Amino acid sequence: MSKLPPNQLTVRKIASLKDGVYGDGGNLWITIRGETRAWTFRYKSPLTGKRREMGLGPARDVSLSEARSKAAEARRLLLEGRDPLEEQAKRKQSATKKRTFKEVAEHYIKEQTPAWKDPRSAPMWRSSLARHAYPLIGNLPIDRVQTEDVLAVLRPIWETTTETASRLRGRIERILDYAHSHHWREGNNPARWRGHLANILPKPTAVAKVVHHAAVPYRDLPSVFAQLERQDGAAALAARFLCLTAARSGEVRHARWSEIDLEKQIWVVPAERMKAKREHRVPLTTGALNVLRRMEILRPLPSADGLIFPGGKIGSPLSDVAISKALHRAAGTKDVTIHGLRSSFRDWAAEETDFPREVAEMALAHAIGNKVEAAYRRGDLLNKRQEMMKQWEQFCTDRV
Repeated sequence: MSKLPPNQLTVRKIASLKDGVYGDGGNLWITIRGETRAWTFRYKSPLTGKRREMGLGPARDVSLSEARSKAAEARRLLLEGRDPLEEQAKRKQSATKKRTFKEVAEHYIKEQTPAWKDPRSAPMWRSSLARHAYPLIGNLPIDRVQTEDVLAVLRPIWETTTETASRLRGRIERILDYAHSHHWREGNNPARWRGHLANILPKPTAVAKVVHHAAVPYRDLPSVFAQLERQDGAAALAARFLCLTAARSGEVRHARWSEIDLEKQIWVVPAERMKAKREHRVPLTTGALNVLRRMEILRPLPSADGLIFPGGKIGSPLSDVAISKALHRAAGTKDVTIHGLRSSFRDWAAEETDFPREVAEMALAHAIGNKVEAAYRRGDLLNKRQEMMKQWEQFCTDRV
């Protein structure tokens, strides 16, 4: 280390110095030759024991205080047993290294994961990229990804698994935007849809095959419901509850006792578990309440997380597979789905009742497409839905 006391120089003093080399202390020196003034850091390498000199920049660009800060950082490296020039070389090498698409993608996923509410998001991102993108462009430098590279990833699946391809395109677009924000690539995003890929690929809605969930014909539902009532396991009870509430499977499987108001006979599903991210109040019929009472008997000790329909593992809800099997046994076929029960309810409401369409849509917690309609109707039509669900239960339990 320098034996000079620190801060020997001042801005005024530097301006008056003649040609020569002058020390500021702390290994910081300024070399003056005519109009040229340059900062250097002189030291003995802790790795080789040799004396070395590291340039810190010209005085016209690097002020005295900035030079002192750089010298302080270099001294810190020396105290850690590291050579400042070697560390500088490593930084330059790292800065010039080409980042691959896969490296940037993994950086993006890692940084975004804490902000994603669904814990499945990161695994789904990695899975789709690993399956479709990484084999083709994973090792490609991020600044060299072009339109033809994106198309090479998307075209093989665009018309066969359109929804997957569309999501993948959006993920690639966001990764490339992320790289652009970090100055790792320049120019327009080759994965953008509007004004670019929309001119090359057919619209997803034009090629996507709409797959509807197989539903029990609503007229057959009373007999299927009767078979569910003959089963006494938690899966059959969950299927009955799902049917009588017209709720989604995930909403039922993750339902908690704290969400149930037995006095008001209402189940309040929190916004974070709803597809539309809005709290949803579900009226509970007598049959739905009976299911809850039966679950209290089957599960006398409440689970730590308060799940109404807990699965085999602690903290895990009953699985979709278990509920589906109960429904398949009741229907006598595997050609029906638990989500299809919502379709059965919707068909019944349209064919057998005089309830307005909006009441049925609200019961299904569907988003209101018309903005004007949504603005005028701010309530959730709970009273009307209570009557609708009573009639739905009467239909499901009709044995005539």
